[in-house]
Amino acid sequence: MKIRTILVVCLIAISTWTFAQQNNAAIQGYITDTEGAPLEGTNIVIENSGRGVSSKSDGYYRIKGLSEGAYTVRASVVGYKTAYQKIQLGEGETRQLNIVLEPEVSQLGGVVLSGHKKEKYKVENVSPSLRLNQELIKIPQNIQVITDDVLRDQQIFGMREGVGRNVSGVMVMEHWGNYARVNMRGFRIPAFRNGMNFTTRWGPVAEDMAMVERIEIVKGPAGFMLSAGEPAGLYNIVTKTPTKNSVREVTLSTGSYGLQRATVDIGGKMDRAGKLLYRFNGMGHTQKSFQEYGFHDKYLLAPSLKYLFNENTSLTAQYTYQYSKVPDLGSPYVFSPKGYRDVPRDLSITHPGIDPTVNKEHSAFVTLEHKLDNNWTMTAQLGYLNGTQKGSDIWPGAVEENGDIYRDLYIFDGQEEHKLGQVFVNGEVKTGPVTHRILAGIDVGARDILYDWDESHRIDPEDHPFNIYAPDNSHVIIPELDHSTSLRKRAGEAGTIVEQQYTAYYVQDELGFLNDRLRLTLAGRYTNLDESSWSGKTSDGKFTPRAGLSFSIDDNTSVYGLYDQAFLPQAGTDRKGNTFSPIEGNNIEGGIKRKWFGGKWNTSFSYFRVTKENMLTADPEDPLNSSIQLGEVRSMGGEFDLQGEIIPGLNVILNYAYTDVRVNKDTDKTKIGNRVGGHARHMSNAWLKYTLQDTKLSGLSISAGYLYMAKRSTWDSVWGVEGAQSLPDYFRLDGALSWEGRKFRVALNINNLLNEYLFSGSSYSTKDDQGNPRFFYSQQNEPGRNFRLTLGYRF
Repeated sequence: MKIRTILVVCLIAISTWTFAQQNNAAIQGYITDTEGAPLEGTNIVIENSGRGVSSKSDGYYRIKGLSEGAYTVRASVVGYKTAYQKIQLGEGETRQLNIVLEPEVSQLGGVVLSGHKKEKYKVENVSPSLRLNQELIKIPQNIQVITDDVLRDQQIFGMREGVGRNVSGVMVMEHWGNYARVNMRGFRIPAFRNGMNFTTRWGPVAEDMAMVERIEIVKGPAGFMLSAGEPAGLYNIVTKTPTKNSVREVTLSTGSYGLQRATVDIGGKMDRAGKLLYRFNGMGHTQKSFQEYGFHDKYLLAPSLKYLFNENTSLTAQYTYQYSKVPDLGSPYVFSPKGYRDVPRDLSITHPGIDPTVNKEHSAFVTLEHKLDNNWTMTAQLGYLNGTQKGSDIWPGAVEENGDIYRDLYIFDGQEEHKLGQVFVNGEVKTGPVTHRILAGIDVGARDILYDWDESHRIDPEDHPFNIYAPDNSHVIIPELDHSTSLRKRAGEAGTIVEQQYTAYYVQDELGFLNDRLRLTLAGRYTNLDESSWSGKTSDGKFTPRAGLSFSIDDNTSVYGLYDQAFLPQAGTDRKGNTFSPIEGNNIEGGIKRKWFGGKWNTSFSYFRVTKENMLTADPEDPLNSSIQLGEVRSMGGEFDLQGEIIPGLNVILNYAYTDVRVNKDTDKTKIGNRVGGHARHMSNAWLKYTLQDTKLSGLSISAGYLYMAKRSTWDSVWGVEGAQSLPDYFRLDGALSWEGRKFRVALNINNLLNEYLFSGSSYSTKDDQGNPRFFYSQQNEPGRNFRLTLGYRF
């Protein structure tokens, strides 16, 4: 009996091995244009088989699971001629097939038109820094990508300038600081650069788009990147790096409020063999403001080098320096006792004699990529960031009914240092008919963050308050803030030092069934995190699971479901001395993704439900002095995104999000059901660009777009307090005209075409002399109708 069992097992093993060997041949290679530039998103298909993939950002593709035989490979992408190539595969053989695509051309009166650049509003793959070696349509999660072409067409210069319009449900919130506070699904999401988390309470400095290749928005917890954070997702800034194809472009911009801006982007090969590559991005920018006394001066230096040891190994080094100078960080705010839109749009409560706030930020990355074999790659990366802030913040204690305020000027200095490291491997193995796509890695990091906002001075004399309806700065007393004492000493005395160390391990197996049509993701991350801040000390070790399922209905359509977790450390104890457990965030998500008309444009729809549990709420036994962990917040909604070329020459971005965030559990029953600040219930955005085709005006484009938000809340809302005004709906209409040829391009963008009074803000509650509630309001205004004109030259 035992011998028979052994023979049966051996027979099954041999059959499985034989089956695997018969279907383990592969075709791989790179797709480039005639100048050697990689073509991302090219559809590579095996004729008459339905098997196919899309090329990655470096043009690489791999079609696996093939048996011995002859094949015809078809490669196609918008703007290029379709190519066909034949190839013969032996049993278990992997063959290289590089394909060069020629651009499509049109004949007009004997003139060949192929000069203007094809815009790329969609991509097929995430960047390597997101670690997922998979096409977007096959990933069981809502991930959206904003390309550099989109940023260029909209003339977005900084991370705080309307980036969120290109992805459903993304809000860039108002705040005091020189960083981008991005909210999604009701919560702030962390800021990543090149796959590394540099988020702090007031950092990092908002990235200038001169150094940005793309922005990736991951919705919901992403265990493959992090688990210690809000369960809303993350955004990942992918910076420009060296490539083999030559890059040489300069731009000059002018515009409203004295805008003067210049950028340079150069790169390519430094030696004949093409082993040493370089890239340099530089930017200088100066601009006044629509608000009195406002300005923003900044510059950027971003050199990078890449050395190709061989076809399997590369080392990339990047450095970035950002400098920014603005007025005090409270200067964008205006205040009113009556409500929103009560004061002129250009009002400012600051004073020109207050020293500016200066941010300086150094960051560096060193990345080693090594291809172990045809199926396995290893990536190791070190990241470092050191940022300093020397400045101030102006803020009133309250606003009187007649418009009088007494302005307090606070010191606002800061320093942050991040030392981060990560190593991860991507690989693929087969067990019989099942494909295993493996991701495993380790992340380590240490953060040391210092703040000082302890010193403050009143700048208005008792007998001369500042009045918002009749502003007069003639009696202001400008104090001398003490920046001379060591920031570490000041922060230590104030208790405003934040120190954090973490180590995290992650393992993921994506199992592919039915020739990879059905994909099951099973993964887990274990994070050990120690943190010390003004809230106290915490030490947490937490395992967070991840499970996803994705099914390809056909080559262009997939449906998916996902469960993932995140956690947030909480310092302190309850009244019995028990340490608080971390907040747990759970995301349940499902959706459908589709590529239309050969991948020319994509759509995605997702439904999500995010729950934050173990939140602190007042202890019924001692509500004034103690807390217990019975609080819960629930965020739910739906999101739709469309991007790509709908018809020849018409590129479209269209999105909509419904988001509802409410208190689900609380010991104070009156709070249950209340909305939570940090979102708009309805958000819709669009951007359309049409480029004239096959005419003598080929390359001329016209664009238009809108941003719309309804039932807005704020990051610091007083929902549920009777009498407070709500934020009104928001609508902005923009337009653009541009022309692009082989070497030159010129673009004129006009924002806020309707000259609407646009703002975001918040309401605050105080009490009058009789103890009755009284409100005052703050708001950050946006400029009225304004323009940007840019001239670009490629050489």
